[in-house]
Amino acid sequence: MQVEIPFNRTPDFPPGEARPVSPLIRRIVAPNPGAFTFQGTGTYIVGRGTVAVIDPGPMIESHLQAILDALRGECVSHILVTHTHIDHSPLARPLQRATGAPVWGCGPHGRGRHEQGAKVEEGGDTEFAPDRQLAHGDAVDGAGWTLEAVHTPGHTSNHLCFALREENALFTGDHVMGWSTSIISPPDGDMRAYMASLDLLQRRGDAVYWPTHGGPVRDPQPFVAAFVAHRKEREAAILACLGGGIARIREMVPRIYGSTIPPGLYPAAARSVFAHVIDLAERGAVAADGPIAIDTAYRLAR
Repeated sequence: MQVEIPFNRTPDFPPGEARPVSPLIRRIVAPNPGAFTFQGTGTYIVGRGTVAVIDPGPMIESHLQAILDALRGECVSHILVTHTHIDHSPLARPLQRATGAPVWGCGPHGRGRHEQGAKVEEGGDTEFAPDRQLAHGDAVDGAGWTLEAVHTPGHTSNHLCFALREENALFTGDHVMGWSTSIISPPDGDMRAYMASLDLLQRRGDAVYWPTHGGPVRDPQPFVAAFVAHRKEREAAILACLGGGIARIREMVPRIYGSTIPPGLYPAAARSVFAHVIDLAERGAVAADGPIAIDTAYRLAR
């Protein structure tokens, strides 16, 4: 039986409108809807008067103007970035030039992977470099709000969530989205790290998640449990393919996904299947007939 994840796919706000979603949080949606962004990137403003901006978004001038319009008369003290994909971080520098606020994040795209000689995927904001780096547990604060960094690698190696202590809320970026599961694309995407990060969230007591894409998650524990079950189900499907003699990822994807996604998304799905295969190989469950690569033939380990 396929795991049912209780996604929140309610229509988002019209692009460019700053809407309050809680006493301390406002949300502005960028005009970049798509297969991977749902109805657009949701930028968050935290606080009143002196504020933080989370995930400024893609390099779209109208979105920058919408943020600045919403902030008229207020001071931006922090620009926070969950991770360095091009729909999240590029607008940080233009927003900094307009406000003077420092940019905070975990580090550059592929942090820790480049040093290992890995070429991380296209679609990353390779020009991003934070003014100040945040590690797990670091906190920043303003007038009436405190945001704590929660390191959640997996979707990217430099992914951070931000916990708003005053509302027991968590800004989850793309680690846990409201409308869909996340793509885990090696080498920067790492399935083992992703599962460990989901386990970390299950051990927290956050009351609500505010993803960058999709609506809020107001019952986080069963939602994350469904994400974990979904990944285990996907792992079992891969092992079943291998047990049935289907050796290559490109042949597994149609069998596993079928009509649940359009064929145009099969290449992206193959990246997540590859992430699972890497994890299975590292755990000794799967063997490769050659180097670990997306086009390699795989088999069950004896």
